Amino acid sequence: MTDSVRDKLARSSEDALGKLAQDLLENPLVNGAISRAFEARERAVQAQEAAMGALNIPSAADIERLTRRLRSVSQRLEGIEDGVDRLDQRLQTPAIDERLAAIEGHLAALGAELVSLSSSLDARPAPQPREQERLEVDEKPKPKAKAKPARKKAKS
Repeated sequence: MTDSVRDKLARSSEDALGKLAQDLLENPLVNGAISRAFEARERAVQAQEAAMGALNIPSAADIERLTRRLRSVSQRLEGIEDGVDRLDQRLQTPAIDERLAAIEGHLAALGAELVSLSSSLDARPAPQPREQERLEVDEKPKPKAKAKPARKKAKS
């Protein structure tokens, strides 16, 4: 039972406070006083920032902007450091060393093959022995005449 009385009292006090606040905000005199107080506060902040600027002292807003920028740079730097660490781990693996050694072996083999090809292209063929030279013939043989086919005699 005490809970319900407490709940009713809390609800009624909340309602009363809400109504009082609503009435105060609707009152033009209170509303004007609040708006003038906010305007005066804004002018005071502007005057303070101007005075601090004239004295070359950073304002709270300047420090906040600098803090945000510093956090952004810090996060970017951490990302770069992580990337460099990952790259360093990749480069330290033995698989890279093995692959580089294999590539160097292939390059050495290709170099040797190029040297052998280059030397074979520069080399001239060995002259033929005199016994294998072709002899020139003075006369060319005459072609044989073809035999003419015999004519058939016509019957008379």
